[in-house]
Amino acid sequence: MGSLFLYIPMSKPSFEHIFMNLASELAERSHCVRAHVGAVLTKDTRIISIGYNGPPAETHNCDEEWPETGCARDSRGSCSLALHAEENAILYASKNGSKIEGSTLYTTLSPCIACARLILSSGIKLVYFKDSYAEYKGLASDEGVDFLRRFGVTVNKFS
Repeated sequence: MGSLFLYIPMSKPSFEHIFMNLASELAERSHCVRAHVGAVLTKDTRIISIGYNGPPAETHNCDEEWPETGCARDSRGSCSLALHAEENAILYASKNGSKIEGSTLYTTLSPCIACARLILSSGIKLVYFKDSYAEYKGLASDEGVDFLRRFGVTVNKFS
């Protein structure tokens, strides 16, 4: 006697969940001692580029060279070597000739003001973030988010 299979439709994860989960997993690749951030750049449900924070390729791995303190700080108290996850995703896409205009960015930490300027200039139209940069840095507001919204980029906290 053959076995009976009961078909139970399973709900599929949304692309938003898939891309944010990927950004979270990419964050685990970071060599930064202080923060692990991941980003995924997409267009029309396709991945254009990925990135995570850390020093430029072929320089240093902070967690290996300075495991206790990380790299030296710049004048604003940020990593002197690190590229942010959003920067890495945008730079890699540009380097490889991908069209970024009109794309969507998923990032595990809301963009800082410098990344916000790069996002706006790149033509990215939608940003999802998981955690607040302002809360992480102890700032009064997410100035990168405020900046992007002011200039017409849709920014949503991912839930």
